[in-house]
Amino acid sequence: MTTVNDRTYRAAAHSAMVALRQLLTLLASGASTEQFTRPSGDADTAHLPPEERSLLEDATRIALEIRRTLDQHRRREAELAALFDTASDLAALRDLDAVLRAIVHRARTLVGTDAAYLSLNDPVAKDTYMRVTDGSVSARFQQLRLGMGEGLGGLVAQTARPYTSADYQTDPRFKHTRAIDEAVLEEGLRGILGVPLRVGKRVIGVLFAADRTTRDFPPEAIALLTSLADHAAVAIDSARMLEETRSALVELNTANETARAHSTALRRAADAHDRLTDLVLRGATVDDLVREIAALLGGGIALHDPDGTEMARAGTAPLTPSPQGITASRTGGRAVPVDGTWVCAVLAGSELLGSIVLTSRADLADPDRRLFERAALVAALLLLLRRTVAEAEDRVRGELLDDLLTGHKAGGRHDGGSMALRARKLGINLSRPHAVLTLGTDNEPRSHLFAEAVRHARSLGGLAGIHDGHIVLLVPSSDPGALAAELARDLGKAAGAPVTVGSAGPATGPEQLPGTYSEAGRCLNALHALGRTGDGSDIAGLGFLGVLLGDRSDLDGFVQRYLGPVLAYDQQRGTQLVHTLDAYYTHGASLSKAKDALHVHVNTVVQRLDRVAQLLGADWNSPTRALELQLALKLHRLGSH
Repeated sequence: MTTVNDRTYRAAAHSAMVALRQLLTLLASGASTEQFTRPSGDADTAHLPPEERSLLEDATRIALEIRRTLDQHRRREAELAALFDTASDLAALRDLDAVLRAIVHRARTLVGTDAAYLSLNDPVAKDTYMRVTDGSVSARFQQLRLGMGEGLGGLVAQTARPYTSADYQTDPRFKHTRAIDEAVLEEGLRGILGVPLRVGKRVIGVLFAADRTTRDFPPEAIALLTSLADHAAVAIDSARMLEETRSALVELNTANETARAHSTALRRAADAHDRLTDLVLRGATVDDLVREIAALLGGGIALHDPDGTEMARAGTAPLTPSPQGITASRTGGRAVPVDGTWVCAVLAGSELLGSIVLTSRADLADPDRRLFERAALVAALLLLLRRTVAEAEDRVRGELLDDLLTGHKAGGRHDGGSMALRARKLGINLSRPHAVLTLGTDNEPRSHLFAEAVRHARSLGGLAGIHDGHIVLLVPSSDPGALAAELARDLGKAAGAPVTVGSAGPATGPEQLPGTYSEAGRCLNALHALGRTGDGSDIAGLGFLGVLLGDRSDLDGFVQRYLGPVLAYDQQRGTQLVHTLDAYYTHGASLSKAKDALHVHVNTVVQRLDRVAQLLGADWNSPTRALELQLALKLHRLGSH
């Protein structure tokens, strides 16, 4: 007959067996550490005798140790598998970036951190820079550079030893810099482990694993990251040597091919150069040159001047050269493709002489491209020779212009008949009405502006030259004012800077030209005094001031009549009443604007104008007197030019 004690013992034994089976089941399923405490805490085991309960607790502790051992084996297995995979990647030696990204990703996964990254040393800059990151979210951190010895990574790169920090942001062992600390703070990193990438005794970078919480890294983690770093160093060094070998082979093959191609191109270019140069030396025209270039290149050729005007073409329809293409060719010094054609600037140094366009050769190979560029050089030589001849003619024309403007005398009398004969030989009929135009500019180089002026004078059937330091044109015209405005606009656009043009005339016959030239000069000065820089006009276009200048009135007397007392006061006392009065009227009779222009206090302006009123009378600022004073001020400025 079963007693109560027997039943109690059997129940306790059964509870203990159930608890042990649960422990074994938890081990088999890889349960968490917290789950292993449940069997010993169940209600069924709570009433076990002390001996059985102690045995159950020992069994639980042993099960936990077995679980930790299994975890270590699994982790070691994973680490070995990762190292094996890395070694396999290196054996295949795929893309270096892909291998490094895989290593960094495996470092992050195996060490179990929030981020992993790899930096490489820069021997030129003497620092280390981020190469690959995994788990990083900060752009500043991904672009970080660390000086040798700076921060944890800089210290690893400098000493070739691994370093760890449970909380880098507060760790005083490292040399903190603002750039590093701000980047680490932005990334939010706390615990950091860094190991060196070594090739032999040389350190080429650092491999990191980092957490965004404080963390201590055990020796196993340091050893694992060091193994991965060794693989990464091998990958980098092997890829570098392989790339150098490949580059050397490619360069050798390329050099051989280039040498052969270059030799062929040289022979062809030399033949072409001889043919083109022979044309120039034989006095060929631009049409002859263009036809020869078209035959050499097997395409259509068009030659244009700097304004895009066609000079010659062969094998192609009329076309307009691309301004953008000319600019690109001029800047780069090479022929450039534009919409199925090739454009090359024709240059003499930095000066643009024109452009040459090749059609029907969209697939132009490098040798033919160089031949086309050489043809542009020969075209420049021909154009320079033509210009030299033209310049010799221009000197003759300039000498004639100089004599006409100065009223050259022969035998004590104005030799108008002789100069008219000289002009007729150059195709200029002085019996027709002519305008004299004087040019002024501040910024544009005179050589370029003079060349443009000569070109315009030729197109208008006139003369151009330098006289009394000014560029002067003499051209057939019955409307000097309109012609001056047109030239100011065209020359300013061509020169890329304001060009002011004063004109006079029309004059008929050599005898009238010296006086007409003087009037054109006064007109140019008046345009500058009136603030009309970049404009063109004759005396008639200057209004009342023009009437005064044209009539040759007593301008000094006019200025003295209206501004004399103020001018005398300034001269005697060294004051600036005239300058103040001019600024006052220039800025619309505004005291505040005048004081800003003069850089003085408004009270100073008021005091000076009070003194002007004492000198000129109380009605000095009435409409009539104000007009007279403003005109006198303009004439005073004109006289100072």
